Amino acid sequence: MAWGVFDLETQFARYGAYHNNATNIFIHTICVWPLLYTGLLLGCFTPALGLLPFSPGAFPFQEYMILNLSFVVAVAYALFYIMMDKKAGTLAAALCLLCWVNSNALAQRLGFSLAWKVVLISQLVCWTAQFIGHGVFERSPALLDNLIQAFMMAPFFVLLEVLQKFCGYEPYPGFQKAVRAKMQANIKEWRLKKQKKSA
Repeated sequence: MAWGVFDLETQFARYGAYHNNATNIFIHTICVWPLLYTGLLLGCFTPALGLLPFSPGAFPFQEYMILNLSFVVAVAYALFYIMMDKKAGTLAAALCLLCWVNSNALAQRLGFSLAWKVVLISQLVCWTAQFIGHGVFERSPALLDNLIQAFMMAPFFVLLEVLQKFCGYEPYPGFQKAVRAKMQANIKEWRLKKQKKSA
């Protein structure tokens, strides 16, 4: 059962059942990664867990590669995405690690007294936009049904949608067709449940 979390086809179809309106998809494309980034930014103010085992200056931007809570979260997300799909997951993992390094740089520049305000405003704007996207254009958000999907999978699925739309990417041949069929089945099942409740 636990491995079902890594079933990309099923999980992406569930996500798609909540995100099939073009306006709502656009809102999520704009808002999801900033939510992850600003969450990492806040984690940059936790104590360092250790140091990189390399001499200073071994890597560009090494002064921002701080092993803090943001690092732990970024690595967890990165590994999760690679387990979902090696190709797109590797790109998503690289983006997570880039967000970790960049958020440390921004944290050092802003300081906590300003950074927490940036985080608060970004989180409020992005969450509000997504709830409006669901409330006005789509059904209730997946957050209410699946917390793992809402917090862990959403950044990867947004990236996967962009790769599909602009690059024609499929993890394997027939992926999009299989996802569409499962997505339509999920939507149909939801509508039937909704009809039974209202009857």
